[in-house]
Amino acid sequence: MNTVRAIRDKLDHARQLLDAGEPTLPELAAATGLSASHLQRQFNARFGLSPAQYLAQRKLGTLRSALREGSDVSAALYDAGYGSPSRIYESGAAKLGMTPARYRAGGEGEQIRWSIADTALGQALVATTERGVCMIELGEDADALEAKLRDEFPRAALERVDVGRDEFLAPRVREVADALAGKQVHVPVDLIGTAFQKKVWDALMKIPRGQTRSYSQIAVELGAPQGARAVASACAHNRVAVVVPCHRVVRSDGSLGGYRWGLPMKQRVLERERAA
Repeated sequence: MNTVRAIRDKLDHARQLLDAGEPTLPELAAATGLSASHLQRQFNARFGLSPAQYLAQRKLGTLRSALREGSDVSAALYDAGYGSPSRIYESGAAKLGMTPARYRAGGEGEQIRWSIADTALGQALVATTERGVCMIELGEDADALEAKLRDEFPRAALERVDVGRDEFLAPRVREVADALAGKQVHVPVDLIGTAFQKKVWDALMKIPRGQTRSYSQIAVELGAPQGARAVASACAHNRVAVVVPCHRVVRSDGSLGGYRWGLPMKQRVLERERAA
């Protein structure tokens, strides 16, 4: 057990190094004390992608955020660390998702399959790319849930799949339903955000089920004691409800604070986890 924990700590350290810079695989291996091949295998098993793919997603996340905020494409590319427009393709990042122009155009060219399932806490829309779950929406109105998906990806190729009829999507729908029932789950996700947002989301996933932390506590944990508002913003930008458990973050006084799906839903999810 201690050996497993030690390896996990080393993998988390490798991930932190990738969030902070652009280390090579040999540099990561040297920093963690693992062989390059062992690090590659273990990192992929823990995070669902190789260190190089993780770095590409991190840079792509920075790029996407800048584009979403209206930045010039060329400036956003350089700020994300690509050096030149062609580098986004040379680095392999283009294989992980949309080109900058597609993303800015509402996801044009992206293939997304989705279903709506009945769960212990109402209906849940689960949408996936080939990389994992990219969006979860909760609510009681199926049409409203679909509208939110189409608003997020207005020009993507969206394919609705009957629950249980897609070998990739079906198990992920079941996992989300289990999460809403308060169970422990491990769901492959397609999380792309800024380095700070991913640090927040990672911190959220480490909070034990049924427990909570304040926005300020998370900020301190991440080395940004004045960053409670930034933590709250990262929670607000979480598009993978429950799997990335922003419901476990509350105000310093213990009150629930905000939640994209409403405070009653936040309370119900927490109660389910505590009961489980």
